[in-house]
Amino acid sequence: MIEALEDNLIDLRNPLRIRHSLASQLRTLVLQRAMGWIDLSDTGTLRRDPLWQLACSGARGMKPLAQGRPSQATLSRLLTCMGRNDNIDAVHEDLLLLVVWRLTSLKHGQRPEQLTLDIDGVPIDVHGHQGGSAFHGLYSARIYSPLVASLAETGDMVGGLLREGNAGPAENADTWIPHLVRRLNESTCAQVRVRIDAGFTDNATLEALEDRDIEYLGRLRSHIGLQKLAAPHLKRPPGRPPEQPREWCHDLEYQAGSWPTPRRVVLVVLVLVVQERPDDLLVHAFFLVTNLGKFDWPSEKILALSASEAAPRRTWARSSRRSPHTSHRLIAAPPLSRTRWPATR
Repeated sequence: MIEALEDNLIDLRNPLRIRHSLASQLRTLVLQRAMGWIDLSDTGTLRRDPLWQLACSGARGMKPLAQGRPSQATLSRLLTCMGRNDNIDAVHEDLLLLVVWRLTSLKHGQRPEQLTLDIDGVPIDVHGHQGGSAFHGLYSARIYSPLVASLAETGDMVGGLLREGNAGPAENADTWIPHLVRRLNESTCAQVRVRIDAGFTDNATLEALEDRDIEYLGRLRSHIGLQKLAAPHLKRPPGRPPEQPREWCHDLEYQAGSWPTPRRVVLVVLVLVVQERPDDLLVHAFFLVTNLGKFDWPSEKILALSASEAAPRRTWARSSRRSPHTSHRLIAAPPLSRTRWPATR
């Protein structure tokens, strides 16, 4: 994969003065980050380590390695090189090729018929005033606010979009997500559905997905309108309190103020037993919005899709000390309503 990326990157260096190939630099940079050295401050210490030289080198044979690894300045120039628009496109394409290769290798060459694409916002701390970074009040820190797309089936990162630190949750999502779905569909011939968090359920993003016949599932933020819609369904169930948590799904329609037409929403009501007082019940409720058909996707199946755990995130998820808002954690989201029912006498 490193060699394929080297072939697609545009290197503006003078060929007669090159000491470290792009493949050698890429291998060094990737391994440093994989081992936990996120910045380049330890590059000088590592570059002369014999084992590190062997791991990062693409040389073959038994001859000793006389040349050290790239310096911090060299790797900094590599990052500048990869920041060019044409090289960013090359990285995105090679990342997609890697995902396709993994998908086909997992099932003996058979490509999947359906894929679920999770869209996450990942706040990344910066230590300084790098261009594009900004203070974000929600995280009380100066950050970048990129979007990251990953496959729920494998956890593989499919693409990313770097955004300024003060970007809104759904900024650029209405153009980026459909483009990514189209490229993934072209590469795998699979039907791609999208899972999104509450920050991406604005009308612009949902309309962009609907106009391109892209199936989606997302969570809605709690507000008074949804609370009124849910109120008739938040009733104590008849009979004795259940010993185990119970859940109900209600298929409804709702039209938000910014939505031109009503959309299908699923109200999920979870009834929990209070351990300290077994006769008391605690209810959690939240809404999901989707364009999946009712016939093929009844409300219970919608809930199962929303609650299914995605595969473990890889290195990109550990690039920030802050937890990303992942769309597959819908059940753990703040509830729409919380009501405590007293025991009946």
